[in-house]
Order: sequence, then C-alpha cells, then structure tokens
Amino acid sequence: MRAGALAAASLAALLLSPAALADRLEDILSRGELRVGTTGDYLPFSGRDAASGQWRGLDIDMAEDLSRALGVKLKLVPTSWPTLMRDQRDDKFDIAMSGISISLERQKQALYSAAYLNDGKTPIARCQNASRLQTLEQLNRKETRLVVNPGGTNERFARKHLPDAALTVFPDNTRIFQQIIDGKADAMVTDAVETRYQQKLHPELCAIHPDKPFDFSQKAYLLPNDWRWKAWVDQWLSQRLQDGSFARLSAKWLGG
Repeated sequence: MRAGALAAASLAALLLSPAALADRLEDILSRGELRVGTTGDYLPFSGRDAASGQWRGLDIDMAEDLSRALGVKLKLVPTSWPTLMRDQRDDKFDIAMSGISISLERQKQALYSAAYLNDGKTPIARCQNASRLQTLEQLNRKETRLVVNPGGTNERFARKHLPDAALTVFPDNTRIFQQIIDGKADAMVTDAVETRYQQKLHPELCAIHPDKPFDFSQKAYLLPNDWRWKAWVDQWLSQRLQDGSFARLSAKWLGG
C-alpha cells in the first residue's frame, strides 16, 4: 500500500474508533446524570455553605435548569481555581459552571459556551481608601497591600499588571474580603460583578468604578472538546437568554 493510501486508511480507522465516536451528550443521557464542576467559593455565581453543604448562586440555578432541560439528575462536583483545568482534563465533570472567565490559555485545552455576561477587573477596598486606589498606577506601589485568590484570572491579572504592589495570595476565597475589612489588606482586584455583590454584603467595602473596569472579559461555561455537546449547551443558553429565564435569575443574584 502506498504511503498516502496507508495514511488515509489509518485516519479512517481512527475516526471510526470507539473513542472518536464517543458522544458526551449521548453519554449524559444514557447515564441519566449531568456532572457540573463548580468551586463553591465565588458568589454570586457559586457558593457552598460550610456547615450544611448546601449550594447556591446564579450558576447553581442555571445548572439545575440545564439538568432539567436534559431530563437528567444534577450532580455538583467540587473543583477549585488552581485545579479547574486539571479536573477538566481528568473528566471529573461534563461542564464547569462557576462564573468562569473566558481565557485564551484555558481555551487551548477546552471549549467555552457562548458568553452570557460581560465583565472586567476592577478594585474593591474599604470605602475610606477608595479615592486613593482608583488607577493601576495607584495600586501598583510597594506600599499597597493587595490580596488575591490563587490559581485564576485574578492572580494572573495582579502578577501581570501590578508587579510592584505587595501581593498576598490568600487561599480561602470565601473569607478573602474579610482580609480587607480587617485592615490586613488594602484592596483586591477582581471581577466587577463580584465587587458589586460584595459591597452589598459588606457596607464597609466599596466597588471602585465597576462600570469602567481595567479590561474586558466575559463569563461562559467551560466544556470538554466535544462540539456536539457545545452546540447543545449553546442552544439551551440562547433560549434562556431570549426567553427571560436568565434575566430573572440575574436580577435575583446580580440585582439587574
């Protein structure tokens, strides 16, 4: 057999192999369960009560809606920002829903759904300090104590744009804003949507120009490299964005 014909035959065999024919959507329907990876530490998208183990948040509600649309049970799978991509590669979940920002680095390894929210990085600080922490230049000083959660886009932003600030990586994202309230840190640069939510919870904190963030990003759902599954999720999401379902949940969790 000539080399070209041999290569074509090998490719045909690969495309017809069981692994190549694997279909995430069919697999979910067959097992009757949707596995959703979520961090539980990022309200208003994903939160988990330490005592009861109960989950809540915008993306938890959306995950419940997605499982109902599929007609299967929902299984929430804990993950973390440092382990998110490894857990995705290890097939621990079918989709990750946790206020995840679209990242070109992440998309080298996986797919995203269509975006459902525009966002960007902006500071949050104690209200009495907000006027002096408005710009990257003001934040990027050795006397400015920044706090950041590990392993995600917040840490990457801080290390790239604020290298001269005194940066502390705080491991517990559920308690990180208390560091600012207690005076152990001056500010955190995070998603504008989170700063708005946290200032509602903590009157001591002020979101700093959340309508004019330092950059532009979008929220979407993280998916394995299966284009049929992505197409189904995108169609479901499009319907929810158009029929008012997402707007109602957004008003509940984001205030509008």
